[in-house]
This record gives sequence, structure tokens and C-alpha cells, in this order.
Amino acid sequence: MTNIIIGDAREELQNIETDTVHCVYFDPPFNTNRNYYLTPDNQLGFPDRFNTQDDYTSLIEPMIVECKRVMTTDGSFFFHIGAANMFIPQLLCEKHFERVQPIFWQRSRSKNNTKSKLGACTDVIFWCSKVNKPKFNMVYQALDDYYAQNSYKNKDARGNYALGHVAYTKTQAADKVKRSERYYTVTHHGVDYDAANGWRVSEEDMAALIAADRIHFPKTNKANLYKKIYMHESLGKPSTDLWADLHSIAAGSEERVYPTQKPVSLLRRIIEMTTDVGDVILDPVAGAGTTGVAAAQLGREYILMDINPEVEAICKRRIKKEGKI
Repeated sequence: MTNIIIGDAREELQNIETDTVHCVYFDPPFNTNRNYYLTPDNQLGFPDRFNTQDDYTSLIEPMIVECKRVMTTDGSFFFHIGAANMFIPQLLCEKHFERVQPIFWQRSRSKNNTKSKLGACTDVIFWCSKVNKPKFNMVYQALDDYYAQNSYKNKDARGNYALGHVAYTKTQAADKVKRSERYYTVTHHGVDYDAANGWRVSEEDMAALIAADRIHFPKTNKANLYKKIYMHESLGKPSTDLWADLHSIAAGSEERVYPTQKPVSLLRRIIEMTTDVGDVILDPVAGAGTTGVAAAQLGREYILMDINPEVEAICKRRIKKEGKI
């Protein structure tokens, strides 16, 4: 299911079958009262101007409703908006979806060309779903320099390692009745170690970690045990809701072919996080076709829509050129 459809998404979405799309990336106009065109002759781009908030809502809400209809039960809907214009999108997302989590994308570093206000460098991407636990694959962000330099201070024959918790803290304590199996004693070289609030891992898994020399033992049994996390094995840190490691087109090396184009790395993270190989990704306002590029790179199917006829050639050219890695 790989399609590029030219037309009004409010109408074209009605032709897609219910419960067939696993992820929707929605990057509509932001209601900024500005015009966005790539060239001075105003051929490629769009006016982002609305007379009233109701006019803006009447454009995007019908698309949200249709996108929700075509989504699978465990699918995800991502609404991308500038932080200054997030109010209406947030209300609409909370109106139509069971679960809404904001992701904050720091698209650029500090601004030095603003004199009378704070520099705008953050977008909000509302991650929405019909259920509280949609499909999710952990994605990772690069370790920041300070953490990398200060956390991997321990060393053994394998290399430098950081310390990961294997015991719950007081505020996370395992229920002693319902999870009694998490309260056991670890004996190592004649020394007993207990976790006052329970262990994070089962007794069987703990034994396997010890056998593999992946537990850091302190010199006293009053101190905590830790899991060894080796620098050379690290995938990075589990992703948070602050994405400051993915930069905009302006800060990268990608060719800009559309005025509001987003980086491929951003779409790759969204797609990897919420879909599997073979799943279908929908972008009802495709613009530069970045969603199609990322989907093709990751082995997903895609449906791209846009009202601008010139977008079709751009999408096809980019997907052919960049769709494989």
C-alpha cells in the first residue's frame, strides 16, 4: 500500500478503509498568520492565514476525525505544531483521543537574531492514541557528553561501565504480598544482600547476571547492588519526551525542497517508535514527502496526500533517491 494522492485530505481520507493505518503523522498549517513559499514566485508552498480560529478548526478537525477512523486500535496519531500555536491542537487531540502525550522537539539551538522576545526553537508533537497502551518500540537518544564522561567510571575486564539500578527505591517499592517473589536474599562470596523495597529483577534473572559477571558488588553488604552497563554496549539513553538531539533542515545537510520540510531523522524516530516492518504510515498533508522517505527506509508502507499537485513529483523523486539506506 504505497500511494501518493493529490487532493483535499478531508475528502480523500474518506476513501481509506477503517482500521487499516498503524501510524498517522499530521503536520498541517500552524495558524501562524504567515505565508510559506520556497521561491519568490509563490509556486511551491501555502498561505498559513485564517480569518478566525473557527476557520482553522474547520480545516483540521475533519482530518483528525477521519485519521482516527482509519487507525488501528493500537495505532498512533502525531499532531505536529509550533509551541506558540499548540492550544487549539491540544484541545482537539484531547477531544478525540483517549491518550495524549506531548513530545517537545527542540528543532534548533538558541537564537541570536531576536531582540524583543524569546527565540522560538521548540515544536510540540502530540502523540495520541485510542487506547492507553498503543504499540510502542523503545527508541534511544544519544548520551549527552556530561553523562558519558561522568557515568562510566568503573572498569573491569570488559571495559568501562556505569551503574544501573536493580533494587527499587522507597517510592517504587514492590508490594510485599502481591510481589513477594521480588523479596529474596542474594548471597555472594559469603555476604548476604537484601533489597528493602524489593528487587527489580527476578531471582532467576539475578542469578544469570551474577553468573555473567554483570553485577557490581560493593565492599559492604549495607550498600546496594547495581547492574553493570557497559559503554561499548550502550544503545544510548531510553528516549524521553524532550527531543533535543534531532535538528531541523536548517541545521543539517538535507536539501530543502519545501518551505516547512521536516528532517528524515524526526520521522524515522516516530515511525520506529510506534510501528513494525510492513505497517502502514499515513501523512494527509505530505508536503516534501519526508514521511514517505522515512517509511521506505524502514520497510513500512505509506500513503501520502497533499492538495498541491507539484508535491507529487517531489515526493516520488525523494523517495526514489533517499528511500533506501
